[in-house]
Amino acid sequence: MSLKPTQLKHLAEVITRLTAFDRPADAVLSAYFRENAKLGAQDRHLIAETAFACLRRYAQMSALCGPHPTARKLALATLTRVRGMNLRELEEALSKGEREWVIELKGKTPELDLAGQTELPAWVIERLGIDDEAEIRALARGLMESAPLDLRVNTLKMKRDAVLESLKAGGFDAGPTPYSPLGIRMKGKPALNRHPLFLEGAFEIQDEGSQLLGLITGARRGEMVVDFCAGAGGKTLLLGAQMASTGRLYAFDVSEKRLANLKPRLARSGLSNVHPQLIAHENDARIKRLAGKADRVLVDAPCSGLGTLRRNPDLKFRQSPESVARLNAMQKNILESAARLVKVGGRLVYATCSVLPLENRDVVNAFLAAHPEFELVPMSALLAEHKVALDTGDFLEMAPHKHDTDGFFAAALTRKG
Repeated sequence: MSLKPTQLKHLAEVITRLTAFDRPADAVLSAYFRENAKLGAQDRHLIAETAFACLRRYAQMSALCGPHPTARKLALATLTRVRGMNLRELEEALSKGEREWVIELKGKTPELDLAGQTELPAWVIERLGIDDEAEIRALARGLMESAPLDLRVNTLKMKRDAVLESLKAGGFDAGPTPYSPLGIRMKGKPALNRHPLFLEGAFEIQDEGSQLLGLITGARRGEMVVDFCAGAGGKTLLLGAQMASTGRLYAFDVSEKRLANLKPRLARSGLSNVHPQLIAHENDARIKRLAGKADRVLVDAPCSGLGTLRRNPDLKFRQSPESVARLNAMQKNILESAARLVKVGGRLVYATCSVLPLENRDVVNAFLAAHPEFELVPMSALLAEHKVALDTGDFLEMAPHKHDTDGFFAAALTRKG
């Protein structure tokens, strides 16, 4: 495949917009594709994959391009050094000067410090709490990879084996996820949003780590369950299926837009026990009415998202020590408020998609120190209950370089009698 001049032009424009770092990268890309609706599927794939590869290795690509990197140079550096395109494939899109620059690029090895080599800001490395540099590098390499496409089977509609067979019969390369008993991992990134099984609600797109989070919450038939920060409801739908659409499942969120995104997913799922509730804040009166009544409360807390850099590489540029400190205060307040809903003998699960201990273990340990009425449930025991072949100790700690999932953290607590 040879690169067309128009493709390079679009790619450079997308990189220009993404590197303003003023909006989420996926929103920037979606807006650009809406503006340029005539772009074909191949063009979109090339542009999206290359632009995100550039963000994942932005320090290295910038260093290759010299002191004042243009978006066009960044695009060419990424196509050459990350995506492995050769001069013959690029030639049609290059000017004479660019041709010589690309030839020179092949032999360049920029000198970079640890932050540059790992593509992690120095403040992130400092807060990882990892003393072993080899481990930091391994985590960073995992976060630089492209995330696989994972599906979660809606067991109310179909069994995993049946969905797998159907996908394979349709020509898709797919297999079971290594840990989640509900998951399917796709080879490549096929578009599935118009697949009949998706439209019928037989599966949803959900990272395997996120699926495990729903499982360890352990929702059961007839219970009262609260998804405290429901967002667009991926985990809500999993909890509802665990409950076999019985009992009451509250989906709380402060964002009307996110809850609106839950509606079509809910309609596809076949669930009738979900009650989406827009709240003003974590101490809203609607929450207080449920004090001491919930069997399970899941807190998938707002966080830095630094565990999701494979799919959201822009977050490392849009977060800062100050923004993480603000999130940290919010996490503690939300956990305090959510804990009030848990009945005696009930379970509270706190989770983030961050790799920073100060958003994870530190929040949970501080909460336990202040709340002797709660105790930690060893995660290894909960995973064994669901026949998940994984042991990460007392907490669920998933990482891309170890488990090929996003970076996830979860702790499960029980309110003692």
